[in-house]
Amino acid sequence: MIGRVASPASWLVRPLVPSRSDIHVPIMPTSSISTVASAVPCPVVESLDAILPEEPLLMMGAGPVPIPAAVAKANTIVINHLGGAMVKVISQVKTMARYVFQTQSKWVLGVAGPGSGAMEMAISNLAWEGTRVLCIKNGFFSDRMGEMGRRVGARVSTLEVADRSVASLEQIAEAIRRERPEIVTVVQGETSNTVWNHHLKDIAALAKAAGSLVIVDAVCTLSTMPLEMDAWGIDAVITGGQKGLSSIPGVSLIAFSDAAWARVKGRTAPNAHWCLDASLAENFWHNGGYHYTAPVSGVLALHEALRLVCAETLEKRFARHLKCSLALQQGVTALGLQLYAPEACRLNSVVGIEVPEGLTPADVCSHISRQHQVEISGSFGLPIVRIGQMGEQCREHNLFRTLHALGRTMVDLGVKVDLPAGVAALERGLSEGK
Repeated sequence: MIGRVASPASWLVRPLVPSRSDIHVPIMPTSSISTVASAVPCPVVESLDAILPEEPLLMMGAGPVPIPAAVAKANTIVINHLGGAMVKVISQVKTMARYVFQTQSKWVLGVAGPGSGAMEMAISNLAWEGTRVLCIKNGFFSDRMGEMGRRVGARVSTLEVADRSVASLEQIAEAIRRERPEIVTVVQGETSNTVWNHHLKDIAALAKAAGSLVIVDAVCTLSTMPLEMDAWGIDAVITGGQKGLSSIPGVSLIAFSDAAWARVKGRTAPNAHWCLDASLAENFWHNGGYHYTAPVSGVLALHEALRLVCAETLEKRFARHLKCSLALQQGVTALGLQLYAPEACRLNSVVGIEVPEGLTPADVCSHISRQHQVEISGSFGLPIVRIGQMGEQCREHNLFRTLHALGRTMVDLGVKVDLPAGVAALERGLSEGK
């Protein structure tokens, strides 16, 4: 017999099975349900259409960068992260990444996270309590590797490098002799102050001769300028997807040398970071097994970004970046503005420009965004703005629009610049570079 609802005071219902009539299931009254549901009011929010500008912003800062149509399309697709199609995608991502890293090493992995996540994977897998680490500090991001080392208990010593300069090889050799590091960390391009460690190959040679492993941050430089992981003796290279590769933010790449991988596998204490444990990540990236649910759409986008790099070839890509960056630098100088880093150690992939006296980086960035729909970057307290020259940013139409917007912004903010001369210099630089 079907039971009936008991009195409202008891809030009970009899079960359908007569032989179990002694079992009672509580039912929350309607009044209680509505009370719980309204305890946190349903919010009223704006749609993205109401938040975002009507005209898309041209992303010309230090990252993220504009993405090609093929990358954007791939980022809309979801497939089984453990299926056969994904296995093929991962295999091709690793093959293409080896070309971009210039390594024969098997140990290429993806990271579900920003370039800093890949940085933390490198540090936390290769360093632990008591590991001696030498951090060559050129600025904000190179210092971050030292901080990550300290957080895993490593004994980190720092070679402080003056702003707008690089350490001499003699200084680095002395620091290596003094500290006897097991690991040396260095950035190829310090995006915070736009300094290029142009001695990277020689730095790696000094470290390797002393028996140290070398970790290189190539977040803003991979595919924008030469980096030869195997030939230069580098043991771990990290990069983000959202810069030179022109993929989406949030999916990154790391490559370990055989020597670095042997250290990863030989450690006795497990990595404190479960998601960033390279030994666990190996199961997904090399064995077709489960680690965690991979950022499928982001991996597909990364595949397409790498495919476009391979289609262009590194040689042509390096030449395009160099031509565009030098032309932009010539245009900025002809405007009458000053570049921040000296030419001898100036980074091409992110160009730093001194902000004229009386203005702040925020003044310039907000005006150029609001009035010209061009996004450029400030920089961690330094009196500069930064224009990126990575991947899809290095297109001639982007350069003309950005330089004109920068010049008009300066005029609007009361700075005397020669806008026609700047545009003419940009044109000459691009024409001469062909």
